[in-house]
Amino acid sequence: MSARPPRRRDAVDAIIDQWAQVRPDLDTTAMEVFGRIHRLTQTVGARMETAYARFGISRGEFDVLATLRRAGEPYTLPPRRLSATLMLTTGGMTGRLDKLERAGLLRRSPDPHDRRGLQVTLTEKGLALVDEAVTAGLAVQMEALSVLDDDQAGQLADLLRDLLTATSEPR
Repeated sequence: MSARPPRRRDAVDAIIDQWAQVRPDLDTTAMEVFGRIHRLTQTVGARMETAYARFGISRGEFDVLATLRRAGEPYTLPPRRLSATLMLTTGGMTGRLDKLERAGLLRRSPDPHDRRGLQVTLTEKGLALVDEAVTAGLAVQMEALSVLDDDQAGQLADLLRDLLTATSEPR
């Protein structure tokens, strides 16, 4: 049985060491986990932003297009449902929709079931773009995960799911 190589140290380790020096009474386990999640989100998020920029969209704009794409044909949702899904204010959503509509990636039209409402639909151009962009974003994420084997990646996904569902429940 071969010994595991020593783990590489990261920026979070340095922070934990500093806390241990000034407050050895603290249990910093949570800081180790959430500090790394936060840093991963920033690092991989920046890489994904770069990947989406090649398509002329931001990560937030990708999220709008991807939400419409995941809705399935006819790739249409009311703006309120988009806002709720993406946890955006209606004002924030309006700005994104304006830009995406100007780019020809979606269109807004009256809701045939509600005279006061609107619906947002992906255009063919938007559908083609989001399909390419999702592939590019997944490539960035897969590259980040490539340091783990399939079992490790699955275990990490399971652990994060457990943590997310537990913390998402009302207290």
